[in-house]
Amino acid sequence: MPVFQVTVSQRDAQDDSQETTQRLYFLRGHALNVEHVARISQTLLADPVTELWAIGQPGVPEAGHTIEITFLPGVTDSVAENLVRAAEELGLPALEEAASGMRVIVRGDADPARLHDLARARFANEVIQRYVIDQPIPPPFTSLVSGDSDRVETIALSGADDDALLAISRERRLALDLNEMRAIRDYYRGEAREPTDVELETLAQTWSEHCVHKTFKALIDVDGATINGLLKTYIRAATEKLNKPWVKSAFVDNAGIIAFNARWDLAFKVETHNHPSALEPFGGANTGLGGVIRDVLGVSALPIANTDVLCFGPLERTDVPAGVLPPRRVHDGVVKGIEDYGNKMGIPTVNGAVLFHEGYTANPLVFAGCVGLRPAAPAARPASAEAGDLIIVIGGRTGRDGLRGATFSSMEMGAETGGIASASVQIGHPIHEKQTQEAILRARDAGLYRAITDCGAGGFSSAVGEMASGLGATVQLDNALLKYPGLQPWEIWLSEAQERMVLAVPAENWPALKAICDGQDIPAFALGVFEDSGRLTIKYAGRIVGDLSIQFLHEGIPQRRLSADPVPRSVSGTPRASRRHASRRHASARHAASDATADLLALLAHPNIRSKEAIVRVFDHEVKGATAVKPFVGAANHGPGDAAVLAPDPSSTLGLSLSNGICPQYGERDPYAMAWAAVDEALRNAVAVGADPDRIAILDNFCWGNPNLPDRLGSLVACAQGCHDAALAYGAPFISGKDSLNNEYTGADGAKHAIPGTLLISALGIVPDVHATVTMDLKQAGNALYLVGDTRDELGMSHYAGLRQGAHADAIVPQPVPDALARLRALHGAIRAGHVRACHDCSEGGFAVALAEMCLAGRLGASVNLSALQADAGDDIVLLFSESACRLIVEVAPTHTAAFERALAGTPCARIGDVASASTLTVTGLGGAKVIDADIARLELAWRGAIAPDPPVAARPAPARAPLSLPSVTPGKRVLILHANGSNRDHDAALAVELAGGLPEIVHVNQVRARSRMLADYHMLILPGGFSYGDDLGAGVLWALDLRERLGESLQAFVAAGRPVLGICNGFQALIKAGLFEAGVFAGGERAITLTYNERRRFECRWVMLEPEPGSVSVFTRGLGEPIYCPIAHGEGRLVTRDDETLHGLSARGMIALRYLGEDYPHNPNGSAGRIAGLSNAQGNVLGLMPHPENNIFPWQHPRWHRGERGMGGLGLFSNGLRNA
Repeated sequence: MPVFQVTVSQRDAQDDSQETTQRLYFLRGHALNVEHVARISQTLLADPVTELWAIGQPGVPEAGHTIEITFLPGVTDSVAENLVRAAEELGLPALEEAASGMRVIVRGDADPARLHDLARARFANEVIQRYVIDQPIPPPFTSLVSGDSDRVETIALSGADDDALLAISRERRLALDLNEMRAIRDYYRGEAREPTDVELETLAQTWSEHCVHKTFKALIDVDGATINGLLKTYIRAATEKLNKPWVKSAFVDNAGIIAFNARWDLAFKVETHNHPSALEPFGGANTGLGGVIRDVLGVSALPIANTDVLCFGPLERTDVPAGVLPPRRVHDGVVKGIEDYGNKMGIPTVNGAVLFHEGYTANPLVFAGCVGLRPAAPAARPASAEAGDLIIVIGGRTGRDGLRGATFSSMEMGAETGGIASASVQIGHPIHEKQTQEAILRARDAGLYRAITDCGAGGFSSAVGEMASGLGATVQLDNALLKYPGLQPWEIWLSEAQERMVLAVPAENWPALKAICDGQDIPAFALGVFEDSGRLTIKYAGRIVGDLSIQFLHEGIPQRRLSADPVPRSVSGTPRASRRHASRRHASARHAASDATADLLALLAHPNIRSKEAIVRVFDHEVKGATAVKPFVGAANHGPGDAAVLAPDPSSTLGLSLSNGICPQYGERDPYAMAWAAVDEALRNAVAVGADPDRIAILDNFCWGNPNLPDRLGSLVACAQGCHDAALAYGAPFISGKDSLNNEYTGADGAKHAIPGTLLISALGIVPDVHATVTMDLKQAGNALYLVGDTRDELGMSHYAGLRQGAHADAIVPQPVPDALARLRALHGAIRAGHVRACHDCSEGGFAVALAEMCLAGRLGASVNLSALQADAGDDIVLLFSESACRLIVEVAPTHTAAFERALAGTPCARIGDVASASTLTVTGLGGAKVIDADIARLELAWRGAIAPDPPVAARPAPARAPLSLPSVTPGKRVLILHANGSNRDHDAALAVELAGGLPEIVHVNQVRARSRMLADYHMLILPGGFSYGDDLGAGVLWALDLRERLGESLQAFVAAGRPVLGICNGFQALIKAGLFEAGVFAGGERAITLTYNERRRFECRWVMLEPEPGSVSVFTRGLGEPIYCPIAHGEGRLVTRDDETLHGLSARGMIALRYLGEDYPHNPNGSAGRIAGLSNAQGNVLGLMPHPENNIFPWQHPRWHRGERGMGGLGLFSNGLRNA
């Protein structure tokens, strides 16, 4: 079979650069020829404006070397998958198989050892990839993946003694202990046979720590008492005691569920993907986020927001244990993985945290969360499967990725883990999941399924096994759709290949569901049937390969009995007052030599405190248009928000908040207090933005070491006890949670590297009115500043103590505040009454850091006197840097101070100073001298590393309150919003059309192709933002192919008739690459204009100002009298022309419709030629632009609306389009 290699390189590649990267494609097919490959290369693989392509294997440069990299055969390659599909669309079915890779040219002399080090350190991860030096790499075609597909192994258990049982568990990576192996052996003795590999692997996955949480259900002996399960005794018990009526589901479904309003419920889940992220950071984080999104889909909810909390080793560290990736590489891969999945799914990532600690070097932690919105009607929660229901699988195909993932996540890691567990790592395909989501929501609304769950850890074995609980099922493994042939039955059954959901579907509904899936280009098949047999029967090739008792599968696991060391009472149980007294005896001596201003600047630059903007900006936090309080707030959209607020229902002013609390450093000394502190942080962050403290639900995520070690388990017990007590004190029920244990790494030398015991508390709150929210940036000089809460001498394990290494060794960590809920209620009442202009919680770095952050965010100074505080502390340093819990700094206008003080009566609250007009933060100490005197710019430089530029023009003030709900409009002109696989701002665009008075309809491109929808029946066409087909062959390339090949003549006629066409972001990329802006290109000519990678070569989400171009021919910008302020969210938005003549021609013909207001980054965020943000065709009825005007159509969407700024919305573009339709 002929095989062709295509190399794609940049036209402007610098010959003098040390390294140059090229893309590789491998194409093969029986009838494939050079002409076919040339057409594919020209049309699909290379951009004619910025890139060159060549067929054949290029040689090694004379003065340099090459490194060629591909995936291992069988690893998900979405680029290759889309390439084969696109070639068929082009009329070239001769392309039967494809693969992608990368070629790196390294210039200069380098010895082989250095080249191998370079390849492993920067370009290839041998868990999923392979590389060669200075030679062509063989194509990794999946058809080369082979295996004995009929092989079923029988394991001899019945005669095995204890040593043999443990050996079987170890060699097969079952992660089962001796009692569990004995139980399985005894079961099969009763069955009078030996288990098959399918059965034994099913039991191992189902009984894994990851799936069944056996440590949290274990009997634990500690300090003379026995705890019958941490989950039942502490976590679930707290929820049951609180008995909140608005909790709809806790610890039962794939996600916790609470009531939102009469129309909607909210679902929330947070998962971890730690071990996979340590081995393959991109894939681990990518699929970790994909998995938690499927948890939310598994309760029939629409995912509306993501969270991420990431824990890494110090980035500067390069000396890592054998088999461990350097922290910088883990960090970069994890961030990229979350960016890729979340952005392509079209789910905003709105809240999170990033921590650094030596203990996370070998074992990073990756927490991924997702919130979903689902109908409140009972029908939204399907019942259990019933006998006769079909077992329907929809989503991705099954391969060898993710094998034994559940047991892998339940084991410790070591130097050899990457080699033996590489099959446990999955690679995601977010566009498959996006379209699976579309299919599920349509099927939900049509009532086509009875039950649903995600196919995650354990694959089909866990998903089908769980759904068959109390019933039974027969499975036909031959029916499974595979990525490639050769999989053995146990591999099909256990594979954790991504993007798959399992549904129980009445047989009569299966044709309708199949039609929905086909319409979304999503595979769907019947794997078997649920039946009232009490058995899980698995068949393959006409024979039974597994037959298990459902009861034994789910109830046969023996309860573990573990022993825990009690945490010394001197750490976790001594009364606060006596510890405070002991800690304060030497306060003066400990703190006398401090330079508080220098300490503040050092703390602001601390890795755990400094700005995370470089990470946060690569996540799209504006998609869906619901983010009312954003990750960054303040005068230049650069201050650290306390929590996110979303308004998910446009017909209501009700909102939700997302926040978190995590403070692992306290747990090293007092895990019980750490739990209280984490709960307190999550709740005070939520209340700081306007959430009701009586309507906050929380989730727990425990990441710990080996629970079989009594010291590890003892601290885990103390932490769970703290969770119970704190939840009761704050009235916050747990609705879901997750534990990830065995986070330890054994080095080649036998030394153990354990993470610090880490608890993440995630909080989902109800915000009564998004108009009554506040942000943390200072608003107005002359306003009063208050500190709510009391400061105690609690510098133990604080960031200040870490700065002053060796000091404060006897200091205590922040202790519980029993009346915290009363304080939060009082503050919430003041916020709802409109008394509060700004509010910020005191957290890492204490009061001084919080105040500095407020100043730099608001670009205003402050003058504060510590003597105003009624403090349980003895000196300035404690007042400045103690991290005592439940404290918030509040800004109040002079006209509201009396009312605010009345609202806070009975609550520790002191007026500490005022917002200053001077751009300086000054703090006067207890002795009357200034202890902090710092310019605001200096604070910002320390915290952010650079001064954030001011917005290019000031927004105009608007009325204090504007309507949030949709206006009443008469349905008018019909607007077709075209959906391609991966479109994700179609609903955002539809809402803008509705507000502008149009009648939107979201139509899949398949419907147009099938002629069930005719373009000529609509007045206007919109191509919305997203990642069409994953942008796997370049942004908009495959959607452009749809426009030419599927819409073709109908689109040309639509444009020729003068009907308006609007392409936003990905839609603009498709229009420009289809040739809609250049004469003759749509019919096959070569383009001279393109959109390519941003100058900074990364995705970015930020707000920009656009100015309509005078003299533009565009009907969309006609008459617009003010700039448009809206977000960008893209990685390939830089407009480039082949030459200056082309660029000047665009201007001369009036085709430039919108320009970025400002030449340089970040005002021109992608570096577009001529600051071009929007382009028109010569006729004026086609407009493409990269920014998102549909995400500034409500007053509260403006990032500085809390500062009184409004206007410059994007609705005018939609109104003009409709007006000219």
